[in-house]
Amino acid sequence: MAFRDGDGWVLCARCQSRHWGLHGAAGLLLVRTDLNPASVLLQLRAEWTHGGGTWALPGGALDSHEDSVTAAAREAWEETGVDPEHLQFKAIYSDDHGNWRYDTVIAHISVDPGAHEANAESSDLRWVPVDDVSSFDLHPGLRNSWPDLIGHVKTTLEA
Repeated sequence: MAFRDGDGWVLCARCQSRHWGLHGAAGLLLVRTDLNPASVLLQLRAEWTHGGGTWALPGGALDSHEDSVTAAAREAWEETGVDPEHLQFKAIYSDDHGNWRYDTVIAHISVDPGAHEANAESSDLRWVPVDDVSSFDLHPGLRNSWPDLIGHVKTTLEA
């Protein structure tokens, strides 16, 4: 087990694209339940990053010793300053490509967590109503999975 040993590219067997994360990747889909309507935190990826200039979820590579919840919470802390202690983890949605997968960890929070651009990977952060997310220029991975994710988000809000 090595600290931060997940950084690197994988050639996807399914789509023949390069994906970040030797052990897969995870992101945090954070839902603020105290806002009306409920809103999710989107991150504008810095131009120099993979998918730069598009809106995505805070996230990144899993290390060999991490599960998806741990990795998503760590990445969100690094990129947005959101303290994982205040999150209520609700569900995990997996986009499995065979030799690589991206796990979206859905969590709720009922207060303003003070999200801010905590490192250079973010150009902006916004709370976006769930039904408005698809109107943003989304990172290709999020754009492809959003039709499934929105249903999972709404299910967690109804529970």
